[in-house]
Amino acid sequence: MPASQGGGRAGDGLYAVLLAAGASTRFGSPKQLIRVAGRPLLHAAVTRAAEVTGHALIVVLGAGAAELAPLLRHSPGSVVINHEWREGLASSIRAGVARLPPACTGVLLLLADQAAVTAEDLRRLAGAWRKQPQYIAAALYAGITGVPAIFPRSVFRELAELRGDAGARVLLRRSTERLVRVTMPSAALDIDTPEDLLALDAPK
Repeated sequence: MPASQGGGRAGDGLYAVLLAAGASTRFGSPKQLIRVAGRPLLHAAVTRAAEVTGHALIVVLGAGAAELAPLLRHSPGSVVINHEWREGLASSIRAGVARLPPACTGVLLLLADQAAVTAEDLRRLAGAWRKQPQYIAAALYAGITGVPAIFPRSVFRELAELRGDAGARVLLRRSTERLVRVTMPSAALDIDTPEDLLALDAPK
């Protein structure tokens, strides 16, 4: 998986950072490897992100990186290993943001385990951000504002200062005056337990 060059598919400097460094403690095995519709969860997440940003994509791995990284050898974008993954989501955000090039004008943060989110969901989010590129565009689901979310370069420093396992939610809470919410019910499901996987597979 070679280092990425240039901007997003639309040439607007949008990059994706896919957060996939967790240890899957509650799931009981590496959930990045579980198959949904015949594909490993990690592969599906990379494909969705690449449909929006092309090769302008960074995948952050941590726990199990030695096992997971070879799966991405022929995928678009680049891999970053977060050696501080035990701290929580913020450490992966910092690792990804640190690798963004000067040409990057916005970063799409997304979780590998939000398996119900579609490429169309991400395209709607990107469309909302492109209309107001100085604002944060974030998913709204189950009464929560969270990721997937796109952050403009003006808040990269704040992303780099996040700590702990709260991820970007603390930044979203204090940014209401510069926030565009995009309704995305699919983002409510993340695969933390085997029961979550059953919920994903259940007939709609």
